[in-house]
Amino acid sequence: MPAHAPETTPDDTAAPADPLGRERAHLTASRSALRAMREDVEALDIRDVTANWVNAIVLRAQIDDRIKALADLAHTPLFFGRLDYLHAPGADLAEGAEGEQFYIGRRHVHDADGDPMVIDWRAPVSQPFYRASKKDPQDIALRRRFGYTGGELTAYEDEHLSDPAEAAAVSRLLQQEIERPRVGPMRDIVATIQPEQDEIVRSGLSGSVCVQGGPGTGKTAVGLHRVAYLLYAHRERLARTGTLVIGPNRSFLHYIEQVLPALGELEVKQATVDDLVAREGLEVRGTDPAETAVVKGDARMAQVLRRAVRSHVGRPTEPVVVVRGSRRWRVPAYELQEMVEELQNRDIRYGAAREALPQRIAHAVLVRMEQAGEAPDDRVQDAVARNAAVKAAVKEVWPLVEPAKLVLRLLSDPDFLAEHAQDVLTADEQKLLLWPKPCRSVKSAKWSAADLVLIDEASDLVERTHSLGHVVLDEAQDLSPMQYRAVGRRCTTGSATVLGDLAQGTTPWATRSWDEALAHLGKPQAVLEELTAGFRVPREVIAYASRLLPAISPGLAPVSSVRETPGSLRIAEVAQAADLDAAVLEACRESLAHDGSIGLIAADARIPALAEALLAADLPYLSPGEETTAESRLTLVPASLAKGLEYDYVVLDEPAAIVDGEPDERTGLRRLYVCLTRAVSGLTALHSAPLPPPLT
Repeated sequence: MPAHAPETTPDDTAAPADPLGRERAHLTASRSALRAMREDVEALDIRDVTANWVNAIVLRAQIDDRIKALADLAHTPLFFGRLDYLHAPGADLAEGAEGEQFYIGRRHVHDADGDPMVIDWRAPVSQPFYRASKKDPQDIALRRRFGYTGGELTAYEDEHLSDPAEAAAVSRLLQQEIERPRVGPMRDIVATIQPEQDEIVRSGLSGSVCVQGGPGTGKTAVGLHRVAYLLYAHRERLARTGTLVIGPNRSFLHYIEQVLPALGELEVKQATVDDLVAREGLEVRGTDPAETAVVKGDARMAQVLRRAVRSHVGRPTEPVVVVRGSRRWRVPAYELQEMVEELQNRDIRYGAAREALPQRIAHAVLVRMEQAGEAPDDRVQDAVARNAAVKAAVKEVWPLVEPAKLVLRLLSDPDFLAEHAQDVLTADEQKLLLWPKPCRSVKSAKWSAADLVLIDEASDLVERTHSLGHVVLDEAQDLSPMQYRAVGRRCTTGSATVLGDLAQGTTPWATRSWDEALAHLGKPQAVLEELTAGFRVPREVIAYASRLLPAISPGLAPVSSVRETPGSLRIAEVAQAADLDAAVLEACRESLAHDGSIGLIAADARIPALAEALLAADLPYLSPGEETTAESRLTLVPASLAKGLEYDYVVLDEPAAIVDGEPDERTGLRRLYVCLTRAVSGLTALHSAPLPPPLT
């Protein structure tokens, strides 16, 4: 596979014999066309379109979003590849594709006549760029990849798929793009998507997908690019129903937040699970011991809450008498009981049933009116439903339930909890749930994050949660069953992309199997895909980290990295613990001599001491979530926040301290596995305490 790079920089007006010059000329023309597209949108006068001020506000917002989507990012290549199709009559190609040449990029660009200059990577005609091979050329004569330095096109590489004489080879430009130093937030992988990744990215909207992928397999990027693809293929539908990306923490969301905007998608919201279940006026001020959090996160709590909500429904003992004019209409207690039982048997939301009950009573009154010769209409029924006697009966039989107050009572009242947890939770589990000191009110309670998940479950039992068209759930292995249910409520009528790695589960309630997790999510039919080819972590590093797999996730296939990087792993013992900080500082200085980002990862308890040492050594550092720049490339990362992040070079401080910082050894080893696999180019691990046995 020949690669081409000029010794000198040719002018953009190069002669036709200069292939690189022609490609640069096309890049220049494409940028001009994109600029013209943006200027056309900027020149729109909404007064020419609508005189309605409400429509004008909506249209103005849409125009502003379109202008942002057409931004030409100086250091982001406008196109990264080219496809030359063979002329193959009768081939199953996109219309107009036969024999043509297409430039593949992050967005569609057309000239003044509307002819395409760059094709969106999500278009059907672009698919062979990711899928075509020597064995299956898909009617492609040539696939060309482009190399860039900054925003300047500097090289190209050709692969003649239709030429059997040319041997298949690993793309040098593809390898360079994967290994390009990382400064700033996570970037898209649109130029490097692999065939197995592309199959997941382009899977349909109607089905849910679960992606099991070890470190460096690109599962997060695959999930984000799937959102971008679905928005391209089903834009109108998802514009109505909405999309959401859920990540484990704010640092992670900040790291990935630029991926979709770089692909022109601005409308996708991002949140953590804590954001989803947040309630106005309720502040998380408490924490649960691990054993308590496990019980609160158990799926059995849903049954306890369901019983507690439905326990508020009473049995009618008195008739309802409605007075209208000179007439009195009586609905006996037994008939009211039949209505209540019928609503309970329908298994609808508590609040919906409460709203339906007055209409049921009013209908019974109207039947009596008609039997008496009157001719009431719907307005009369509505008036009867609002009658004081009817409202009083409904309040007595089917009272309002406030979810936060319900959960407060369950956690404060042993008898109330025992009544509804009977045969569901053991006596010891019930004791774990009860607060040592009962709180007087909802606002004064020291709610934990797990408590708000319970309140969210109770809220859904009362009133249905709004469902979105598509939800992406990343780092899913760390969710409890109740958290899965909270996410599942947000996509009951939509689909989901679930991303995770069972070996990286670092919570006491971490997922044991994807079948179990998907059942709690409400998506048991989701297709399970496994990514085992690693592109980010060097082979030497991932092989070392994989020594932990038998202890943390027996039976899980290790990642097979495609990148062999001699010298990428260094494990060094520091003889004296007092000398560890100095060794760490020296390793950071050595790493900073390379291009790219540096992550110093340590046990949470070690962070204050290391922060002080860095400042004393005049080594400024960032916190996770702060954007790295060319001038500020070192980030100090607590082990608890390392998941999902990546750095060109990682300095890992005292592995044993990371293990010891967790409630149990297995969770500690999983946390260490995460920390060991954050490096893209090199890992230096320093220790004074003995390494965990699997690593020795």
